[in-house]
Amino acid sequence: MKISGLQKTSLIEYPGKIVSVIFTQGCNFRCPYCHNSELIALESITEAYFPQEYVLQFLKKRKGLIDGVSITGGEPSLQVGLYEFIKKIKAINLQTKLDTNGSNPELIKLLLKENLINYIAMDIKGPLDRYDEITGTRINPDNILQSISLIQNSGIDYEFRTTFVPGLHNLKDLEDIALLIRGSRRYFIQNFRPNKTYDPELMKVNGFPPGLLEEFKDKASAFIKHVEIRD
Repeated sequence: MKISGLQKTSLIEYPGKIVSVIFTQGCNFRCPYCHNSELIALESITEAYFPQEYVLQFLKKRKGLIDGVSITGGEPSLQVGLYEFIKKIKAINLQTKLDTNGSNPELIKLLLKENLINYIAMDIKGPLDRYDEITGTRINPDNILQSISLIQNSGIDYEFRTTFVPGLHNLKDLEDIALLIRGSRRYFIQNFRPNKTYDPELMKVNGFPPGLLEEFKDKASAFIKHVEIRD
């Protein structure tokens, strides 16, 4: 496990829960708007990794103060030791939330089968026919479709979410995404914020105005049970 970051407490990462947050190193996507761009490279350039045993001991000490752990990145499903690591977290009797881009459905399937995940959040980067453009890499669309289906039928709590970036996404994209995940339990429309981006040019771009986000929400609500805006 390449753990590059550790946050003691978050009230927003896992809806309704207090969690510690673990940040893994490395991602197979190159989204230009990524706000964790320092976690994209497969190897950290500036930071040493947190030893796994240190993190587990840290979590044991936090037990009673937190409800669980949110594992994010980077892309956690790239981590070879993720399955065993989550098993150890569950042995501490903490709930687990996983953030993923959905590119590794086999691991998602395994984690769900073994009841190792309590909540899963999958980023939907855009319509399937625009994934390569938006993520800056070649992806297998079947993997994305499999992950969506696995999550929708998992029986656990979940969310899908999309960060909408002016100049990169539009209303047609939103409609295509809503059709892609239609019938889902929960979908978050996240407004782009130019705080820190993989592509520095996007630091010059402002997010969508509130009125347009509401229009996005109205369109998505025709296909998805619960739609919220994160601005």
